[in-house]
Amino acid sequence: MARHHQILIVGGGSAGITVAASLKNHTHDGELDIAIIDPSSDHYYQPAFTLVGAGSYNLKDTRRDEASLIPDGVQWIQDSAASIDPDGKKVGLSKGRDVTYDFLVVCPGLVCNWDGIEGLAENIGSNGVCSNYSPEHVEYTWESIKAFPTGGTALFTQPAMPIKCPGAPQKIAYLMADYLRRGGVLQNCNVHFLPQGPSMFGVPFFARELAKIADDYGIHKHFHHNLTKIDGANKRATFAVVGGDNEGKTIEMDYDLLHAVPPQGPLDVVKNSAVSNDGGWVDVHQHSMQSTKYPNVFGLGDACSTPNSKTAAAIRKQAPVVVHNLLALIQGGSINEGYDGYGSCPLTTAYGKVLMAEFTYGGKVTPTFPLDPREERRSYWWIKKTGLPLMYWNYMLKGHEAFPEHNTSYDAPEQALRQ
Repeated sequence: MARHHQILIVGGGSAGITVAASLKNHTHDGELDIAIIDPSSDHYYQPAFTLVGAGSYNLKDTRRDEASLIPDGVQWIQDSAASIDPDGKKVGLSKGRDVTYDFLVVCPGLVCNWDGIEGLAENIGSNGVCSNYSPEHVEYTWESIKAFPTGGTALFTQPAMPIKCPGAPQKIAYLMADYLRRGGVLQNCNVHFLPQGPSMFGVPFFARELAKIADDYGIHKHFHHNLTKIDGANKRATFAVVGGDNEGKTIEMDYDLLHAVPPQGPLDVVKNSAVSNDGGWVDVHQHSMQSTKYPNVFGLGDACSTPNSKTAAAIRKQAPVVVHNLLALIQGGSINEGYDGYGSCPLTTAYGKVLMAEFTYGGKVTPTFPLDPREERRSYWWIKKTGLPLMYWNYMLKGHEAFPEHNTSYDAPEQALRQ
């Protein structure tokens, strides 16, 4: 016999825990029957992985027991969702049982495809191949940076979008360049940033500033370069040039350190479900987070189709909209279309400095603080390293929703700060 819950949440990461906790805060004890499906015993604060890879944060401080984060009164089904049947209002579990629901929230995140680049899975964590996208290997990034030889070559890659935390591939490049500069050897080394896309960042306002920061470090920028193969034994990387004057060519580059970011995409359980769009993402209205096909289904976080940056900051703004709309359907009320595409990327441009990129749909710049968003600031480093983790564990995952508002009326300067 299938188990039944009023609200079923697929995914116990940032999105799932935040929605569940907020729902409990909005209702009396026992008023809602909520369950979370998630197999993992570990919950990581992934935005700190960049700092771990740069030797500025302990990996153990990014982890909590999942059980300690499940809100009181919410049932945890420690299993994986194997199928989603929105017509039958049920989710199949990997162990063979079904769970039925009245309302469904789909937020299982995305998957890193380590087999999507030839040689990546075999070499990650060895032969100078590192990645901040894996808790199992993020500490090897710091080991590789410390072992980097004077006069060596470092490659930092970025696959096609979408990926989670799209600024992360270049954050670690800046931190390594700063490390080498502080050691007095940067001028003798070769640091390269090789994104598959056409620019430094998806928001032109910040792309201009980041290009200048990269130039200041002497980082070589190679746009339209997609990593396709890693020869770990010979420390050689192969790239397909997918745009620009050399489109169609294949190039090889030798390296001493290769920070590789795997291609990313939706989980099969989402992709193979009727809740997904043609790309395999949970198909939702971009302002209400409600399914375009099933009114009792919502999606948020990295798994959904909204054209925003896939960050924890986006989840922080999406979750209250999902909660409001779930309660509106249950209690009788109007759907809120309040999510404006907000995302935030604290870009670590040096040890002790961060450029705070905040923006909404269409790349509109929307800073929270009344400061010039083109400037790197030491105060933002404290926010990145100390303030945001505290807020994540003790406020966001507790379901609290009162956060400073971003300025949607900000008139962004047209000129870059750095000339």
